[in-house]
Amino acid sequence: MNFHKRKHPGFLLFCLFIVMIGYGLTLPVLAFYIERLALAEGATAQEAYLHVGLLTGIFALMQFFFAPLWGSLSDRVGRRPLFMVGLAGYAVFMALFGIGTNLTMLYTARILGGIFGAAVLPAASAYVADTTSESDRGKGMAWLSSAIGFGVVTGPALGGFLTRLDFHFKFSIWHFRADDFSTPFFVAAILAILSLFAAVYLIPESLRKSEIRPLSGRSAKHWLVTFKTFRGLLILSFLGYFALSLFEGTFALHGKNVMNFGPKQMGAVFMVCGLVMAVAQVGAVGRLIGRLGERPLLPPGFLLMGGALFLLMTTRDMALILFYVTLFAIGMALINPSMSSLVSKNAGELSGTALGMQSAAISLGQTAGPVIGGLLFILNVHVPYLLTALLMTGTAIILGIKLLPERRPD
Repeated sequence: MNFHKRKHPGFLLFCLFIVMIGYGLTLPVLAFYIERLALAEGATAQEAYLHVGLLTGIFALMQFFFAPLWGSLSDRVGRRPLFMVGLAGYAVFMALFGIGTNLTMLYTARILGGIFGAAVLPAASAYVADTTSESDRGKGMAWLSSAIGFGVVTGPALGGFLTRLDFHFKFSIWHFRADDFSTPFFVAAILAILSLFAAVYLIPESLRKSEIRPLSGRSAKHWLVTFKTFRGLLILSFLGYFALSLFEGTFALHGKNVMNFGPKQMGAVFMVCGLVMAVAQVGAVGRLIGRLGERPLLPPGFLLMGGALFLLMTTRDMALILFYVTLFAIGMALINPSMSSLVSKNAGELSGTALGMQSAAISLGQTAGPVIGGLLFILNVHVPYLLTALLMTGTAIILGIKLLPERRPD
């Protein structure tokens, strides 16, 4: 891949990889951690399921509100400062989550962590857009997604390892408490701090001074025009991440109730999902974008995700579950870098603003997925996957029909 000579995003991608390890290692234990604390406060099992969905989704909801603001700000002050602010805030509030003793503290930590964490992805995406040519944009976004994916796949493996270690530590001070369940969240905070130090010393600003736009307000008209320009791409980004986050947010409950899975099995499932996405994006997907373009990859991506969710309802066999999760991950691998590449190519000099809006759409999907999934799970364990499978399949059909005129000879 040919990057612009003036900057190289390698160090930034490495920092993002480290941060996502921290995010990934909390996935196998997050639902159990929340459920334990909710039940200890007297919540019913159904109320505990709802808190799992809400606390998973509220982090992304804050990203929905703040990612466009951070993205727009990165066009005016640079990518590097925003990336570092996001890392610092994420570290602080991940640690706070780990020492929480009640649901109020957990919600506070997730809200503030989401606000600051919202700066990381738009700044990183805009950095890659700054440092890649248009012809290599798809490959650059594939590498970005792969850095995230490899982090997410390494995280659950580390998280599963940490849950098997019995440190036998407990401490309480004022309203804070920590025990073995807190370990993944502390490790996530430490990894974010390490990434912050690496960013300070290794990552230069990707924008020249002449490219940094002056600080000024954005009118409602400006935001509306930008939204209309990218409306279709934003909706597709929302749908893809809605399905992914619904799966991530409810599979722990699904696995526990249907297959009697524990953290170890959850870690294996999330590890396979992240690994397949990462390998596919860094390997085949970047080349496919170069040969076919971004749009032809979208229909098969949505179709694979929908089909895999449907098939996950049909088995309790671990081997088949991992195979279906592999299909699901391949589908997401086709969609994610294609969408980011399309947005950045059409954004011009306002790549931070446009990618911030896309990050907001992604965050809205990440918010809606666990919340809606948790509500539907109360009705029936299979309803979340069935309805989402139908949504993904319908989207694939619509996109396929729209692509047909482009394939017809003149």
